[in-house]
Amino acid sequence: MSGSRSTRQRIAQPEVLVLGGGGLLGEVWMSAVLSGLEEEAAVDSRACASFIGTSAGSIVAAALAAGVRPRARLGRLAEERAPSQAELAGGPSQLTRTLRALLTLGATTAAPLASAALGSRATTAAGALLRRELLARVPTGRRSLDQLGVAVERLGVHWDGRLQIAAVELESGRRVMFGSAGAPRVPVSSAVQASCAIPGVFRPVRAGDRTYIDGGVWSPTNMDAAKVTRGAHVLCLNPTGSIRPSPRAPAGALGTVSRSIAAAEALVLRRRGAAVRIINPDERSRRAMGLNLLDPRPRAAVIAAGLEQGRRLAG
Repeated sequence: MSGSRSTRQRIAQPEVLVLGGGGLLGEVWMSAVLSGLEEEAAVDSRACASFIGTSAGSIVAAALAAGVRPRARLGRLAEERAPSQAELAGGPSQLTRTLRALLTLGATTAAPLASAALGSRATTAAGALLRRELLARVPTGRRSLDQLGVAVERLGVHWDGRLQIAAVELESGRRVMFGSAGAPRVPVSSAVQASCAIPGVFRPVRAGDRTYIDGGVWSPTNMDAAKVTRGAHVLCLNPTGSIRPSPRAPAGALGTVSRSIAAAEALVLRRRGAAVRIINPDERSRRAMGLNLLDPRPRAAVIAAGLEQGRRLAG
């Protein structure tokens, strides 16, 4: 569902909130949209029965699970120091190369995704093998996520059965949902760092004898991991659905793959009886975000656009 079409129906209080990957600007946009919904529709995103967080979405999900209002988080985002050009050096170019590689992977795996989400072990195993082979070609990221880990620790959030955070195990290529039954036991702060460890940009996270990277390598939202009951309301915010291809930015086709995968995963949940709503950035948010979702400079414009979109979604 596109951002423009999604404004036609009022947003109900969700039981399940799915927050996708999308870098710094995706995090800003999700917090702003949720703030707008809270203002105009009294939708309390902290009161959801469960959260699924991927990459940037894992940060937002952890804050909500800790009881932090989206508006309060927006204030922190607005006050945080923007990375210097030296800190960003090499990041966007490597990110572009990684996105192109992931686009190839996404185009390969998007078609059978629905069967994988429905539990086909053969398809899931094949997807893990493809990811493992691709990731072996991507250089190890060097930028640290230690400050992010410290910030999440300060939230005081713990695993309480509501929060699931997606990551990918580098050695096998398989998806791991931290916080779910049977998942490795790590602090929430480590799980968030792992989920945000973009291949080739940020350092992976080691836990025991395993290595973990960005959950977006498996799916932009990992919505199919949600445990739903018949009639449950699922709200999914998908920041990478904003990306559009252009002759100068072929990696922009990742947005098409992102929207397709999210739609397939929504179909899986609908087959289980859930009511699913996907929100992609609308036109104003899309223009504000641009293609480089790690660039902090458009942050104020993204906040304004996200707040407006959230208020309109409130009906």
